[in-house]
Amino acid sequence: MTPVSPGKFSGSCSTPVEARLMTVPDFQNAKQRGLRLTMLTAYDYTMARLLDAADVDGILVGDSLGMVIQGNDNSLTVTLDEIIYHTRMVSRGITRSLLVADMPFMSFQVTPQQALVNAGRLIKEGGAHAVKVEGGVRSAEAIAAITQADIPVMGHIGLTPQSIRAFGGFRVQRAAERLLEDAVATEQAGAFAVVIECVPSELAERISSTLKIPTIGIGAGAGCDGQILVTYDMLGLFDELRPRFVKQYAELGQHILQAVEAYCQEVREGTFPAAEHEFH
Repeated sequence: MTPVSPGKFSGSCSTPVEARLMTVPDFQNAKQRGLRLTMLTAYDYTMARLLDAADVDGILVGDSLGMVIQGNDNSLTVTLDEIIYHTRMVSRGITRSLLVADMPFMSFQVTPQQALVNAGRLIKEGGAHAVKVEGGVRSAEAIAAITQADIPVMGHIGLTPQSIRAFGGFRVQRAAERLLEDAVATEQAGAFAVVIECVPSELAERISSTLKIPTIGIGAGAGCDGQILVTYDMLGLFDELRPRFVKQYAELGQHILQAVEAYCQEVREGTFPAAEHEFH
């Protein structure tokens, strides 16, 4: 994976230059080269453009939008059409990052044929470069059907948010043998990478050493081949749920609150707009 400059924005806010699109083979080769992969989530053009310029390797349009964008308690209500809509917006802001779109609840569980059709829609209508499918052994046939049509698939094992009803909530997954089976089944079905969520770090490291494909950890320790976080969590924009594994790199929520309060105060006092904001 050749190091790539994220590019510079020109004064006219044009598209970044000097960028090369990250590919699925780049992701696969990163593990052999010992390069740690970075991923974050995005749901709109503006955020995608910022993440892409910051040199993020992969951007996921996650069904987490059900919580951080739509305000629901979980991701189960997110529809395929909604993922397509948000993926299309994100795709317009990307010049370098690999764009992965989540396959939402009940978009792949019925039959492998259903999974293939819906994955195809995410590529054709959404502009995704790859799709993400939750589950290991139980989703292997769906993953195989999609990859056999040359649509790249990123797997997802461990705490799979679409299974929270069965899990009884967002809980750390500790069933070592089952998780290893899920990981191997995902790889054998043709996935090019796999997300490991909320798994003890020792187990995640064991899975990573077992697989040839890269592992992307979230709440799975430093032994994975890369990491992913929900952008709204790591920027401090969403505080209704703060998992232990999230490191907040900024408190943008507080900055936004203070900025809006200042704006409201100036408007009410009549100090904004000032002369420099007016036309004559």
